[in-house]
Amino acid sequence: MEKILIIDDDLDICTLLHRFLTRKGYEVLSVNNGHEGIRAAEVHHPALILTDFRLGDMDGNVVLQQLREKFPHIPVLVMTGYSDIRMAVNVLKLGAVDYITKPIVPDEILLSIQNALQTGGPNAVVSPKTAASTNSKPSTILQANYVIGQSAAAQTMYKQIDLVAPTNYSIILYGESGSGKESVARMIHDRSPRSNQPFVAMDCGAISKDLANSELFGHEKGSFTGAIGTKIGHFELANGGTIFLDEVSNLPYDVQVALLRVVQERRLKRIGSGKEISLDVRIIVASNERLLVACRKGRFREDLYHRFNEFSLELPPLRERREDIMPFAHHFLQEAARELKKPIQGFSDDVAHIFTHYPWYGNVRELKNVIKRAALLTDGPRVEALSLPFEITHFQRLGLEDAATTELNTIEAPVWALPPMPSGHSTAVTPSVPPQQVPNIIPEKTDLKAVANIAEYEMIMRVLQEVRFNKSKAAEALGIDRKTLYNKLKSHNIQ
Repeated sequence: MEKILIIDDDLDICTLLHRFLTRKGYEVLSVNNGHEGIRAAEVHHPALILTDFRLGDMDGNVVLQQLREKFPHIPVLVMTGYSDIRMAVNVLKLGAVDYITKPIVPDEILLSIQNALQTGGPNAVVSPKTAASTNSKPSTILQANYVIGQSAAAQTMYKQIDLVAPTNYSIILYGESGSGKESVARMIHDRSPRSNQPFVAMDCGAISKDLANSELFGHEKGSFTGAIGTKIGHFELANGGTIFLDEVSNLPYDVQVALLRVVQERRLKRIGSGKEISLDVRIIVASNERLLVACRKGRFREDLYHRFNEFSLELPPLRERREDIMPFAHHFLQEAARELKKPIQGFSDDVAHIFTHYPWYGNVRELKNVIKRAALLTDGPRVEALSLPFEITHFQRLGLEDAATTELNTIEAPVWALPPMPSGHSTAVTPSVPPQQVPNIIPEKTDLKAVANIAEYEMIMRVLQEVRFNKSKAAEALGIDRKTLYNKLKSHNIQ
């Protein structure tokens, strides 16, 4: 359960958000002034901080600066009743990941929280020097607050980044889910002349059709049902800087029409406003499918594609840059160890072998999540194989190996953990057992509900593997929406 810290001197707001977010499955703490908020963050280490900008004891700028200095990896959302574009730009420069105007709209603030938790804080990629390891030679270096891989594929990509970053070109980033497209977009922004201006990221696959125009372009109070306050859109927030549109192919077709005009004219109107706002924004978009293919299928406007396609970059999947796996793993382990306050120093040889031979269909995001889970389960100085998820240690048994990677077919899958039980059963780590003693995942009581539960689990896993863990494609293939898919992933304990 992810923990959220609320800092607001309005007790009614704290109570409202506490009840709403608790019902949504979050653990919520609330305090009523800035000093208490900073102390609470030091003690409780929340996953996200939601703070009011106008606090009685501290100025909002001071609160933000202290939060960013003390907790650079915790995303911060700022709430305020003052809808001022200058203030919005300022809080983004200070490190806030989003800006929310009061009165609070629960669904909008929930969407902002989900996006912030998914992308992390503005310094989520910052790392100290990569630790030396007996498992592998450090093959990454810290450069401009990013861990830089030294594989040939990674170096080719970084050369292209150095080439295009100083320009004002619009860019399309292609890469599989979890391959670090937003990190690359941030890197381009940080190496551009716009580096001291806002960088605003938006996940186009996580917003509904009804909210897309409002999120992109903003709206005026009363412009539609539910518009109880003025909202500044992502384009306006990014004015002078860079906007990053992830999963851009998921934007509804009618929203693409409105977006085309903004891209062409570099001007926008908030919904319900007759005033045009001039824009100076660099646009970076990302997609895990070819936008030209989406154009041919009639799902993406070809004229919009050509506006974006001034330059394109390919992000290599992690399995094609295996020499970078362990250095990235050490980087994520250091982050997790600091967060959990555990003296974990490295990985066992078995874990290093597993990591370098596993296909990592979820790429860097999957690697990071696996290491966070393993660090939580580790009590000693090294991460052992028992702390890894079943699908990592038994990927061949589950039929998850990459057929195109011939070396994977010759590796004997080790047996360090029991298979995960269906939803509702314990998933505690158990001692290692010989292969012939690994139990079947079918429960002893094969009632209809249990059998259906197992069949659903196996179908979801198979589809996820076929689409390389692309949640949007998996939901489409299964005939359900993304929200339903996420609920089923949670119920089956699929990471």
